[in-house]
Amino acid sequence: MTPDEFEVLQRVETYSIHQRQHKVSIQDFIDPAVWRREGGLRGLFPRVLKGQEITAIVDHFVAAQRQGRSCLMAMGAHVIKCGLNPLLIDMMRRGWLHGLVLNGAGVIHDLEIALIGATSEEVAQNLGSGAFGMVQETPLLIHAALKQYASAEAGMGLALAQAVAEGDYPHKDYSLLASAYRYGVPVTVHVAIGADTIHMHPTTDAGLLGQATYRDFQRLTLLLRGLHDGGCYWNIGSAVILPEVFLKALTLCRNTGHAVERFTTMNLDMLQHYRPEFNVVRRPTQDGGRGYALTGHHEIMLPLLYALITEEMERG
Repeated sequence: MTPDEFEVLQRVETYSIHQRQHKVSIQDFIDPAVWRREGGLRGLFPRVLKGQEITAIVDHFVAAQRQGRSCLMAMGAHVIKCGLNPLLIDMMRRGWLHGLVLNGAGVIHDLEIALIGATSEEVAQNLGSGAFGMVQETPLLIHAALKQYASAEAGMGLALAQAVAEGDYPHKDYSLLASAYRYGVPVTVHVAIGADTIHMHPTTDAGLLGQATYRDFQRLTLLLRGLHDGGCYWNIGSAVILPEVFLKALTLCRNTGHAVERFTTMNLDMLQHYRPEFNVVRRPTQDGGRGYALTGHHEIMLPLLYALITEEMERG
């Protein structure tokens, strides 16, 4: 170091640590003693970063329940395949969910659970032989349900929910569709033609399918109105289809004169993707409300959120 460089360091100005503003303090730290004494999971989360956000998400959800605002849950099929149906069914039973938003794969797996108590195949194992997705019963049952129950008033969600609830499905107690019908929770199903296994079958009626899913898009615009001023919209495990549908349905609400503002959104997935980040978390709440992103496995994060919500609701 030259004499000139050393002289520069001598002119550095400092100030006391007591004058500095701090982002974290011991008041934000986790307190295991509180958890042991009060028995609440909330005490296990520090009040910083995602620890603060997960409790904020719970607070928004609980506030929506107590203020009579809608809480809608959109989810991909992986949530069903993670064994979480009983948790979601209990939330419906308690009156905490006011709408389920599913993709095409979601209803396929849910219907199979109701029918035989099992679902999901090894894609790689059956792809080479051309057997992937070629079971007989699933497309036949979905087609029959749409043909019987879909109408100008009933879209794909209601048609399938009624078919499973009233049909010969031995394991319907584990079905989101049947439970939604039982508890009066609206279900909308949003299909991308060619994306689901049933679209490979000759029994699939593309016109019937398209009309039924389009009615559900229209129905979703009605459900979104309930988010205004305090509602909650969660997107769980759908990276493309449902975030795109949500943004368009929300736009349609606002375009036709229905204010849907100041609500909370949350995207939960194992990875954060572009469309959920912008179409669920950021853009819909940019003029009011709050968006959150939680990263983690559904089979861990959703039970944790459920437990936190249950504690708060029962405490209140």
